[in-house]
Amino acid sequence: MARITIDPVTRIEGHARITIHLDRSGGVRETRLHLTTLRGFETFVQGRPAEELPRIVTRICGICPWLHHLASVKAVDRCFGVQPPPAAHLLRELCLHLAHVGDKILHFFFLAAPDLVLQHADPGDRNLAGLARQAPGLAEQVVRMRVLGQRMLERLGGRAIHPVAAVAGGFSRPLSEKERQELLLQAGQLLDFALQAMAHAKARVFRPRRDLAEDAGDIRTGFLGMVDDSGSLQLYEGSLRLMRPDGATTDFPAHHYHRYLAEHAEPWTHGKMVYARCWDEDFSMDPESPGGIYRVNTLARINVAERIATPRAQEELEEFRSLYGRPAQSTLLFHHARLIELIHVCERSLELLGHDAITDPRVRTPARPGAGRGIGVVEAPRGTLIHDYSTDENGCITRANLIVGTTHNIAPMNMSIRRTASSLIRAGRYDRELLNRVEMAVRAYDP
Repeated sequence: MARITIDPVTRIEGHARITIHLDRSGGVRETRLHLTTLRGFETFVQGRPAEELPRIVTRICGICPWLHHLASVKAVDRCFGVQPPPAAHLLRELCLHLAHVGDKILHFFFLAAPDLVLQHADPGDRNLAGLARQAPGLAEQVVRMRVLGQRMLERLGGRAIHPVAAVAGGFSRPLSEKERQELLLQAGQLLDFALQAMAHAKARVFRPRRDLAEDAGDIRTGFLGMVDDSGSLQLYEGSLRLMRPDGATTDFPAHHYHRYLAEHAEPWTHGKMVYARCWDEDFSMDPESPGGIYRVNTLARINVAERIATPRAQEELEEFRSLYGRPAQSTLLFHHARLIELIHVCERSLELLGHDAITDPRVRTPARPGAGRGIGVVEAPRGTLIHDYSTDENGCITRANLIVGTTHNIAPMNMSIRRTASSLIRAGRYDRELLNRVEMAVRAYDP
């Protein structure tokens, strides 16, 4: 049996390879996405003081350390039974939204846009440098805005990567009024850019390439994301909502995730997979009859939400739904949803900075280590992020379980690459551009 290997998968925020197994006629028999790195954090944090974990887990991902930092500290708060002051929650949520800004700019422009704009270009030109040659002014603005978002995080928490600002019971330092005013101006610049980016993408990519919505590994699945009590999109605190492929929804408290979701392992990858146990379906990655499969990340969040509470993002959501319905299933629509969320996180950052309470000097409640269980959940750029810890009487970790955003999407990514490869490879014939189309199906998920 012949085998095609794509190693490494390029322009993703991690390490992976794809193997495509052909049958005797040269058609696709099986495809597999292999995650080639073993983290091991769930094991080596055991025995550590719980208050150390928000600093340790930032090393899981150099692209989204803030999201692990914040999910972890929320879990530690709950282990110790401590409630941070309102100002601490505002500062934590602000950091989360600013972390989303930089991540979405990075993925859309640096990693995904070359597929959308330079799909037929030579691989040496299918990158940010190739985009810069076509639109140098836009490329310069992209870089400046991502740097601005990172510097705002440094201003708030001292570091843009490997943060230590959120601590058990709150935040490490208050925000001054002078800092708030400066950050307000900068957040306004980010929102202006987000609106320009959406206008540019709709004019140059989404509208001219409407066929993209029918391309690259389309599958039919359910979705998972966080919502508030009114059903609006939420990234920092809320309930989880599972949506079936037909649009029916089930809401549940985030700390009850284990009653609704289950984990599954395959021998050919280090990454575990997650499925909806509450649907009473056996796990299956067959694109024709998937079992318990749902997706997370940007498209999932705007599918499960009734609305978006910030006005400009809501306008974009309404236009999106008029074109693609709800739930939208096309894999490449993750990119369009990503820019809708970019607008939302910029708007929400402005709202948070507009709260007078965000400069309250009371940013920490004393925490006393002890025995408990704490589950911290946030929406990371790549999807629903769950940190689940148990501690002993000394406040040391006895058990840890992590479900990161990409973990939810491993099974759907396998389904998408199988669908793409099966539709493109005939009689064993393929070329470099065709294999890039297979990679595109992975990149849409921002793994």
